[in-house]
Amino acid sequence: MKKHIAILFLLLGFIGYSQQSSPKEDIPTSQDAEFPGGDEAFTKEFLQMIHSYIDLRKYAVNGKFVFVFDVNTNGKTENLDVLPKVKNSEMFIDDMKFAIKKVKKKWKPAMKNGEPVVSKKIIKINFTSDHFDHGD
Repeated sequence: MKKHIAILFLLLGFIGYSQQSSPKEDIPTSQDAEFPGGDEAFTKEFLQMIHSYIDLRKYAVNGKFVFVFDVNTNGKTENLDVLPKVKNSEMFIDDMKFAIKKVKKKWKPAMKNGEPVVSKKIIKINFTSDHFDHGD
């Protein structure tokens, strides 16, 4: 009888100290918005649209400019803002909105917990007098 009680206590002791599996908590997963080919591909295509459709001589655009915009849940750009402000800033931003809409490829929207969400993107472009290239 003492053997049976000792074995019972040993079994109960092992069960008490064994690993217990806890239910997995939902870990939030997220993914940034992506343009086919990456940000450099977007910048290149955006610059081509600016060069094709916009006369930059109308504006005082020299130096680095920051383009801040949203990528919506459908992969389209909206709410473009350009910094720093320039002479005829409203017209310049309108022209940049026109050029960004001409980019044919759509973004893959940002995802959070498997659902598409609106996200902000920042693109830097360096404009010089007669030509422009993408910034850092």
